[in-house]
Amino acid sequence: MAEIRVRDLEKSYGGVDALSGLSFEVSAGELYGFLGPNGAGKTTTIKILTGQLTPDSGTVEVDGTDPSMEPVETRRRVGILPEDGAPPSFFTPREYFRYVSRIRCLDDETVADRIATWADRLGYRGRLDTLCTDLSRGQQQKVMITQAFLHEPDVVFIDEPLANLDPLVQEQVKRFLREYVEADNAVFASTHNIEVAEELCTTVGIVADGRLVAERHLESTDEPLLDVFLSEVGEANPQDVPAASR
Repeated sequence: MAEIRVRDLEKSYGGVDALSGLSFEVSAGELYGFLGPNGAGKTTTIKILTGQLTPDSGTVEVDGTDPSMEPVETRRRVGILPEDGAPPSFFTPREYFRYVSRIRCLDDETVADRIATWADRLGYRGRLDTLCTDLSRGQQQKVMITQAFLHEPDVVFIDEPLANLDPLVQEQVKRFLREYVEADNAVFASTHNIEVAEELCTTVGIVADGRLVAERHLESTDEPLLDVFLSEVGEANPQDVPAASR
């Protein structure tokens, strides 16, 4: 069963096409990497899938909802980890998690247990009652990862999830994400980093000029993802290749 289904998605800004007939599916048990150069349409796609933008045409289904018609319900169900997102500065992490949990209708005992589990997993238990504005960027990223998974959603959208994390925590997050999809959940991960996509994802969709130009199931191919990217996006534009993979 597809947890995310996108068909013929179109979106333009001031006459400039951001998405041009974009179509793909993400199934339960899949960690789908969305890879492309700057301006390819990745951010626009995530905003449409999470009900923050309305497409010009096409259809979208996310966890049984239509984000353009039911944006609040979609965001209540799914987890969202935005790129460069930060928790509210006037909350402590514990206060922020309790606020998020009320939106997701979680009881206090469940929330307390999950907060403790995540704080131990990512190593910030001693900072749970510190104002978020006083946390380091890496600690804020840990808080944002926690809020995305606190209600244990079936579908999670993550944008550059390993940014600002030290190598040890990166490995812990990678391990958790693999276990999460093995438990029949779906993760949609937008990234610029080819190495991360190749290591972490089960499937990668390459997007350019608002279209899906290639899709690879990484468990069934030995073809280097960088070669696919260069072939589909074009060696003539080396500035579009993610820097970490040059």
